[in-house]
Amino acid sequence: MRSRSTCPPPAGVASTARRQGADRRTETLVRVTVLGTGTMGAGVAKSLLREGHEVTVWNRSADKARPLADDGATVATDAAAAVQHAEVVLLTLFDTDAVVDVLEAAAGDAPTDAVWVQSSTVGTDGTETIVQLAEKYGMTLVEAMMLGTKAPAEQGKLTMLAAGPSDQLDTIDPVLDAIGAKTVRAGERVGDGTALKLAANAWIASITAATAQSLAIARALGLDPALFLDAIDGTASDSPYAHTKGEAMLSGEFAPQFALDGLRKDIGLIGEAARAAGVSTVLVDALDRVYAQASAEGHGGDDIAAVGTAF
Repeated sequence: MRSRSTCPPPAGVASTARRQGADRRTETLVRVTVLGTGTMGAGVAKSLLREGHEVTVWNRSADKARPLADDGATVATDAAAAVQHAEVVLLTLFDTDAVVDVLEAAAGDAPTDAVWVQSSTVGTDGTETIVQLAEKYGMTLVEAMMLGTKAPAEQGKLTMLAAGPSDQLDTIDPVLDAIGAKTVRAGERVGDGTALKLAANAWIASITAATAQSLAIARALGLDPALFLDAIDGTASDSPYAHTKGEAMLSGEFAPQFALDGLRKDIGLIGEAARAAGVSTVLVDALDRVYAQASAEGHGGDDIAAVGTAF
């Protein structure tokens, strides 16, 4: 890791120090590899590059990684080559199988002191599988789950849900500072970050579907559905997320910030974890049905706001 002196950021660009509320005179620059450059991985890579980190990227479908070369990233031909000089490796992949495949392909090629950061939403069982694989290969593994969508990832404004030994999390702070507006340390056990992410995504799925339900009720009862958003604006029940997704529902503009099928996958993981913990899944099961309906109607690749079409 390297350090550099920092200058005031250009107008309109928030510095890492300001986002974290710290008065830092130097930044530590890190050699970071991002494995998986889908919606979130690509955004994270851009934020890291903007902060001056040395970034290598890889994606199974190379066409999703190549555009990042224009931003200054090194595009690797395979996962093993991507991690050869990494100090920090970010795993931003779709599911457990993808993470396992990448670890088995690349674990032996990274420096022994590299810190592997699990940022893929894989559920509690998937996390345990990955922890066991990391132990098998003698890897240093922590979690930094990402709470946010495409725009915050690209702007460095995610909320990071970190978990692992404190000294190891301290090591990756410069990386988390570059991609997140704040970091919540969920615990010292890898898996605590996943638990918090599942709880947060349950809320996201619920409030998005609830917004769709309320708009549909208002419309069906002869009102302009936008009046619902006006009614809650500024009240104790208000939510910026309800407005963001509600306005998308009203306009029918579903450019993906968080793909509906991605949330459907997460809802399944939430249900599995809740059942295993003895928690009622009556709401999760209802959410599963309504998001599945929207997906069946052709909106799986659209933003989660497209759940409104199910009402």
